[in-house]
Amino acid sequence: MIKRIFVRTRSLKAGMKIDQAIVDRMGRILIARGAVLDEYLIDSLLRMGVTSIYIREGEEDPEEEKISLLAQSVIEKTRVDDRTKVKLSESVKKRVAQGIQYLYNNTESQDFTDATNNIANDLMQAISDNDAIAVDIGALKISDEYTFKHSVDVATMAMIVAKQHGLNKNQIYEIGVTGLLHDLGKSKIPNEVLNKPARLTDEEFEIMKQHSVYGYNILKEKESVSDQVRLGVLQHHEKVNGKGYPMGVCADKMHPYAKILSVVDIYDALVTARPYKKAFSQRDAVEMIMSMTNELDLGVMKSFLGSMILYPVDSIVQLSNGEKAKVVENNSGYILRPKVVGIESGKIYDLGKDMRCNNIIIL
Repeated sequence: MIKRIFVRTRSLKAGMKIDQAIVDRMGRILIARGAVLDEYLIDSLLRMGVTSIYIREGEEDPEEEKISLLAQSVIEKTRVDDRTKVKLSESVKKRVAQGIQYLYNNTESQDFTDATNNIANDLMQAISDNDAIAVDIGALKISDEYTFKHSVDVATMAMIVAKQHGLNKNQIYEIGVTGLLHDLGKSKIPNEVLNKPARLTDEEFEIMKQHSVYGYNILKEKESVSDQVRLGVLQHHEKVNGKGYPMGVCADKMHPYAKILSVVDIYDALVTARPYKKAFSQRDAVEMIMSMTNELDLGVMKSFLGSMILYPVDSIVQLSNGEKAKVVENNSGYILRPKVVGIESGKIYDLGKDMRCNNIIIL
């Protein structure tokens, strides 16, 4: 598997493979992408004032798409790094996965609040470490167990959306806690309903709908949990048109945390496979979110679309015109329509801004 790593030029060693083209002011390629560096080339980079470059590590996949020299040149000139994305290290993922399982299995524990805060602190630190303002929504993988994975995914996305939405640090932290605990009430749902490997009956769904009330009641007994967190947990299935549950309140009665959680909760549920349903593709899930203008808060939806990255830069996509292309830049506000370059033709398709590309979509 190939990895692309950003390295300071002074740390380069002979034998490393460069993963970008070095061009002069006229656009002429001085060092081709894929070239193996030697001491002479490293010295040349230093003399040219190149302080850092991308190198390639790992074995090349024989299935990897072949990119023409023309396309490589265009890609190097047009490529723009994605906005800083939240990243969770493997150690943090493991710690968070263990912590969330502990919470859901020990709701009466005296350590409940400390365990919750430890997880929220890990997520907050991951966002703060590199000032993350976006999420690669295909890269969140915490646990294979649905409830735990879902809770951490929702918390992480909710924190980034809250940041995009203009909430302050304390509110971002609190919505992280709310996201972690939003399904806590499922610990009170009978296992035969919670883990049923088929679609629920109407009667079973009425039982399942009580989980937000159960979660609220669990947290009501914990003095260290704020009213804002409790309300977010209680209302995360409410809709702005009053057709949600458990109370059927409208937008003016919904807590701001609930408005954010309702969007990311629906998205994550859509893209997750369950025994009784297949996962929707990320694209289809985003389109479904965009269609729910009468159910979800429009401002929150805009913040969601503005902070999620569906097609990370450097990913290969299939266009509806039959050409494969590489993503070179994501267009803010146009989550489904990045700028791409055809890997054979080298043609630039700015799907979000070029009117000539209106009839082209990513399949």
